[in-house]
Amino acid sequence: MARAQSSGSAASGGASGMTIREIVAGAARFWEPRRVPYNGVLVVVVLAWLVLTWPHFRVALTLESLLALVSLALVANALYCVAYAVEIAMQRTAFRAGWRPWRWILWLAGTLLAVALAWYWIADEIYPHSG
Repeated sequence: MARAQSSGSAASGGASGMTIREIVAGAARFWEPRRVPYNGVLVVVVLAWLVLTWPHFRVALTLESLLALVSLALVANALYCVAYAVEIAMQRTAFRAGWRPWRWILWLAGTLLAVALAWYWIADEIYPHSG
């Protein structure tokens, strides 16, 4: 018996003709290797603050602040997953072919936003209270 797929069904990839499974697998192939540099950039921001303002930050390095840092790293990685929502939505439209070469812009914008949030959090929430 033949299985019918309408372009708007849940199993279909919409206008792209790909299944959701294929779209998610393709998204993972693109986004997951870029998670490492994303996290690397955030680590550089944190280390730069620590090294450049070391005597001031020494008192802020406690077990409690380490737990907060780990929690924020988990939040940063959860927010990274927002790219999947955009990716899946774009892959299901007629703009799929035009979208794929420009995905790096979403990665760059998200990484810059994460850097700005990390910078703000350190400058506003940690630095003033550590001295």
